[in-house]
Amino acid sequence: MALRIGIAGVTGRMGQLLVEEVRASGAELVGGASRAKAAPQGVSLFPDIAALAAASDVVIDFTNAATARPYAAAMAESGKAWILGTSGLSEADEAAVAEAARSIPVVHASNFSAGVNLVLALAERMGAALPAEAYDAEIMEMHHRQKVDAPSGTAVGMGRAVAKGRGVALSDVMESGRHGHTGARKTGGIGFAALRGGQVVGEHTLIFAAATEHIALTHRAFDRRAFATGAVRAALWVAGKPARLYSMMDVLGMA
Repeated sequence: MALRIGIAGVTGRMGQLLVEEVRASGAELVGGASRAKAAPQGVSLFPDIAALAAASDVVIDFTNAATARPYAAAMAESGKAWILGTSGLSEADEAAVAEAARSIPVVHASNFSAGVNLVLALAERMGAALPAEAYDAEIMEMHHRQKVDAPSGTAVGMGRAVAKGRGVALSDVMESGRHGHTGARKTGGIGFAALRGGQVVGEHTLIFAAATEHIALTHRAFDRRAFATGAVRAALWVAGKPARLYSMMDVLGMA
């Protein structure tokens, strides 16, 4: 029997791409949930996340941070797998997601693109190889003007990867939103710069700057479909897995 997949936020830009990718994968598109009253043509609309989860084997969720905690509770109650691509989560939101993963399999990723996840793996290795005392780490990202969170989830993921490679917590070394007379850069800090404008899908550059050389690692996304393709790949992969919090690295066999 084909895997039954539901889509939370089915009427959004990502939701509509997910509809296409689920259908192309051979899985069964059960339907979606959305605040909008009209669903894409041929897509059943469920009244809420609980009803959608009850009819699905896996729910793919690209909604917004405000839904993370109530959705975590509903998904845990449903016993169904959850693919979560929402960015901008608070510590309390992430704790709720981790708690849900005690009951159900959850794949949570800041970015579902295969290319970005390869970059994250390289970022961790570079963080370990390039000492913080000699190499300043800076992350620059740019997105479309409608994006509401900054730095982006992918940029934060890059920072966490570098911090992990260096054996520190990102929260202890993160420098974001510099303005005014900030003084000299702190040794070991990981800096972030967020740009917004136009309709940029997503650009991320990690720079290691030393006195003698600069190394830059860049990923550019030209089509949101890369994220939808990865999320559906994660949904097909997670079916039948035990309850746990997984990442896209697990899906790609890189964990």
